[in-house]
Amino acid sequence: MKKLNSLIKDLALVLLAIAIPGINSCSNGETVSNGTGSDISLEYTISVTDSSSDVYHIELDCGGIREDTISFMLPRWMPGYYQIMDYAEGVAGFSARDRNGHELEVITPDHSTWQVIAGKGKRIRVNYDVTAGRRFVANNFLDSTHAYIVPAATFMYADGYTESPVSLKVIVRSGWHDIATGLDSVPGMSDEFTAPDFDILYDSPLLIGNLEQLPSFYVDGIEHRFTAYKPGDFNRDNFISGLKSVVEAAVGIIGEIPYERYTFIGIGPGAGGIEHLNNTTISFDGSRLDNRNSYNGMMSFLAHEYFHHYNVKRIRPFELGPFDYSRENRTNLLWVAEGLTVYFDHLIIRRAGIIDEDELLAKFSTKIEATENSPGRKLQSLIQASYSTWSDGPFGNQGPNAGRSISVYEKGPVAGLILDLTIRNATANKKSLDDVMRLLYHRYYKYLDRGFTDAEFQQACESVAGIPLTSEFEYVSTTGYIDYNRYLKYAGLNLILEKDPVNGRIRATISREEEITPLQEEILQSWQGV
Repeated sequence: MKKLNSLIKDLALVLLAIAIPGINSCSNGETVSNGTGSDISLEYTISVTDSSSDVYHIELDCGGIREDTISFMLPRWMPGYYQIMDYAEGVAGFSARDRNGHELEVITPDHSTWQVIAGKGKRIRVNYDVTAGRRFVANNFLDSTHAYIVPAATFMYADGYTESPVSLKVIVRSGWHDIATGLDSVPGMSDEFTAPDFDILYDSPLLIGNLEQLPSFYVDGIEHRFTAYKPGDFNRDNFISGLKSVVEAAVGIIGEIPYERYTFIGIGPGAGGIEHLNNTTISFDGSRLDNRNSYNGMMSFLAHEYFHHYNVKRIRPFELGPFDYSRENRTNLLWVAEGLTVYFDHLIIRRAGIIDEDELLAKFSTKIEATENSPGRKLQSLIQASYSTWSDGPFGNQGPNAGRSISVYEKGPVAGLILDLTIRNATANKKSLDDVMRLLYHRYYKYLDRGFTDAEFQQACESVAGIPLTSEFEYVSTTGYIDYNRYLKYAGLNLILEKDPVNGRIRATISREEEITPLQEEILQSWQGV
């Protein structure tokens, strides 16, 4: 029956493509207008050869552009890191020549745009350098031992052609043997890659050097790899075993794997990680993984970035794709994209057997503590915090307006806890927030091929719960006090809030109630996946 339904859906899509003039089906299942033109050629070469400087050299061979004047631009941000980065500030030495080597006129109307007067349809060659001097997951970095390339910070797009296919050749210094990336490689070539469009190109960082490949593992027949630069001294087998359990628990929430292969890319010591469709780049240092708290923290971190390939890369707010790389892409729903991913990363490592019940409850106690101790809790709602992340930062404003904002990473998982326990109680534990995520995945990602709106997210939650969730969503849209124990009791839990007599901070402790009903016990156990 599943195969029949799939065939019917595929036939419907084919008929739709035939019925609408000017629409062609693409190999990746998306559609593009004939106007993009099959004759467009965007061929990049990046030279990573001079490790004595922190500079990459980029050459772009470009042909088939329909306009006389071509605007080349670097994104102002990269998806997954919701801050304006102004990557164009790292560009130097921009020049353009025609196929005969004659220099073309270049106009710079603003600091992130280079307009080349080329002549319609002419093939041109653009050259420029970009800096690579900051060791951070959202920036380029180059030293004598390795290179990390953030495509959004490196490869200019031709304005109006971000749906066009791209090819990339990487020239590296002698002695470097490995390139880790989510890009498709050209068959038989280890240094040449392709992307169907710029969204995929910008979604695929590259780590280059002499890298270590940890043992691969398979989940549902799909290969998962962990490739890293100087990962440190730790028990690799134990680490990979735990990571496999994490992936299995995360896949169990949605029920299917939508990629052909997945790569965890450890870029070295530091802070931060950014999610992608078939990979994640993470700051990684395994030297402290013999400590239980450090190990648990790393597994939670990896669970978070991995689950993002579902929640935000595929299950996404409407505003987060297709992307506008020239400005902020603001949404009220970062509390879903980020906050609920924190919520699920806690549950994933519990369901994977990494942490026990007490450790899970302690994690949510910490989130409630952070929420209650934030001065901004009375001034900013979750949707306001989501929209203002671009200016306030991911963890609330730490600058002149510190204390007037909250973090979606702290209150967001609290909202997830409230929604999940409410749904479980309303359905006698037959449904949960897991079902909401599956509904969003199948309805909006797979069937409608778009993101969801604020109203559609609430409707999805209510359709699964079978009841209105007006009160619960007020915790998202207002700054009202949260009645935590109203919801915790659904799972036989109780919260105690105490004020520290020394510093006045709130301390939160969640624990089991002494006596709980069979339904409360069922909800508590099912919630943890045990």
